[in-house]
Amino acid sequence: MTGIKPVSLGELMQVLKRESMLWRLRITTDDDLWSLARLARRGMSIGMLGERRDQTTAGEEGGRAKAAERKKMWIRLRIENTEYQSFSDVARVHGIIEEAKIDIGSHHTHIISVGDEVELSCQVPFLDTDEQLLQQAVDAAKQVQIALAAVENDEVILFHITPRGLRESTTWTMRGGGKRIDIKQSTGVAKQFRERVMRELTDSLSDDTPLILCGPGHARDVLITELRNIGQTRLMSSVGTSMSGRAGANEVLRENLAGSILENYAISKEISILEEAWRRVSTNGAVAYGNEEIDKALNEGAIETMLISADLLRDEEATIGGKTWQAWSASLADYGGELIQCSTDHDSGQQLMGIGGAVALLRFKI
Repeated sequence: MTGIKPVSLGELMQVLKRESMLWRLRITTDDDLWSLARLARRGMSIGMLGERRDQTTAGEEGGRAKAAERKKMWIRLRIENTEYQSFSDVARVHGIIEEAKIDIGSHHTHIISVGDEVELSCQVPFLDTDEQLLQQAVDAAKQVQIALAAVENDEVILFHITPRGLRESTTWTMRGGGKRIDIKQSTGVAKQFRERVMRELTDSLSDDTPLILCGPGHARDVLITELRNIGQTRLMSSVGTSMSGRAGANEVLRENLAGSILENYAISKEISILEEAWRRVSTNGAVAYGNEEIDKALNEGAIETMLISADLLRDEEATIGGKTWQAWSASLADYGGELIQCSTDHDSGQQLMGIGGAVALLRFKI
């Protein structure tokens, strides 16, 4: 069983140095890796401790070939590209060595994980959108992370609600076999199943992690009662949903069913605004999507809130109105519009990508 890593309030993106063209950051969560993968782009430089093989130490020793020694050193790369899969435990940044004790001009890959310190720099001041994303990472990580369990009689799926998405952690199930068993035996198996879930669930969560249980039946209420009976005092809530599994977990976020537990949570606000956009799309309301409509809305000063995929915003090949999205969005503030950089690691974010990666809530219809 692989549980959630216990996360305390003290674990957040640490900005060790913040200058106009240089940031030194300590990576403390997987969400920090998500943010870094968007910030570290082609043309920038990134430095950290790494290892290279020193070919001067190779040769022959006692008649046998001697391998080159790996030496730890500070390595700064001119970034060529960055690779990161959602909720992975590492980010890979590829580039050309521009500062190191050896091998300047050679290719190298920094493999960055939680706990690493990196120095990100560029030749011009960081963009406002990058400043915004960095601050969002710092602010979001201050929040207590929340666990959400989608509960059925014979299956429980544990998710972790992060500032950037819904991360599936562990699945417990007693399904399978198809063999008929009598009611008494079935009751005993179900009780043993719940006991195992409770034991492993509580072991995998830190004591201050709130827990939301959701599902379409009464199994969640049975489980929350038994959790309280064994002495669980963490903040817990039972939420009814029309669907089970991941669909039910997304329903909690989409419909804001958990109430005050999630009301100040970054992902909840993001999804709530996206849901308002989908409502307006379905009712032909004050909304714009598609490059032509969005550009027209900006020129008429109609955009109140602009929602855009953080990846699309940084795609130098994607354009709107003859400009990159970065350059285009710089004029949004002149019209009093708000820019929200969205993750696509939840259902509403995937819907956003389905209509091109951007949508605007308008002050009036155009």
